[in-house]
Amino acid sequence: MRPIPPLKALVALEAAMRLGSFTLASDELGVTPGAVGQQIQKLEDWLGVALFIRQIRQVTPTAEGRAYMAQIQPALAEIIHASRRLRERRHKGVRLSMPPSFAAKWFAPRMADFLQAHPGIALSLSTSTTLVDFELDAVDLAVRHFNGVDPQLSVQLLCPDEARAYCSPEYARKWKLNKPGDLQSATLLHNTLHPHWPAWLARYSKLTDSEIEAITGIQFDQSLMAIEAAVRAQGVVLTSAILVEAEVAEGLLVEPFGEAFPLRLGYYLVYPGTMELQEGGRALKQWFAEKMAMNSQPSGNERD
Repeated sequence: MRPIPPLKALVALEAAMRLGSFTLASDELGVTPGAVGQQIQKLEDWLGVALFIRQIRQVTPTAEGRAYMAQIQPALAEIIHASRRLRERRHKGVRLSMPPSFAAKWFAPRMADFLQAHPGIALSLSTSTTLVDFELDAVDLAVRHFNGVDPQLSVQLLCPDEARAYCSPEYARKWKLNKPGDLQSATLLHNTLHPHWPAWLARYSKLTDSEIEAITGIQFDQSLMAIEAAVRAQGVVLTSAILVEAEVAEGLLVEPFGEAFPLRLGYYLVYPGTMELQEGGRALKQWFAEKMAMNSQPSGNERD
């Protein structure tokens, strides 16, 4: 007996188990119900165990059949996933993942530029606050906000990061924000990407730890929401200059103090070190490098 079960039969089994019917499985696979039954019978003969109880116009998985399917399902899913990735890499498509704030504030306004420069490349964009798992997720490249250290990844620095304070012009005038210590009477807009208000104030203001802790604050789980709150004069946000460049250019936000808190983090373009980028990925990587070089300014406002 061959050590490998009949693979066509495994495909028929998966469809029949998932759909609960040989007829529905045959429709999906483009064969006759009899062909599905024959494939499953072949697998049952190979295994030496019944996988379905056959009745008139009805088939019901046996306990052994359900247990067997549960064991092989992850392997089948991995085969499908690996095969799809290999097939798609032959084409000029590229799948990109990045944090929502970076996608909305930096990439989205420039995305059309990439597509116009590379009309033959199909771009697929996903956003997430969690780290991409290249082994499981259908992603070729990812923008990641971290320290740039991961021996399993090829890493390209897009821009270093530093935390800066921003608020609306109206808010700055209302609360007379002339020096960092004036924030004692303001509202601090905290976000998980830049949770550095205590350290920023400890460095740049003369406030005590207890005074800093007593400042009113609002916590946001996404930078986008904190930035929007600052635009609406709800408080002062600590974030990256690259995420508010449009708001600053339009006069919706100002930087009342000009104090930049240096971070050991940045925005990086990453992909598995063992993977060779295809045409679409190489073009996107080069485009990122060119855009970041054009966008960088002496003030250090480019980070991710």
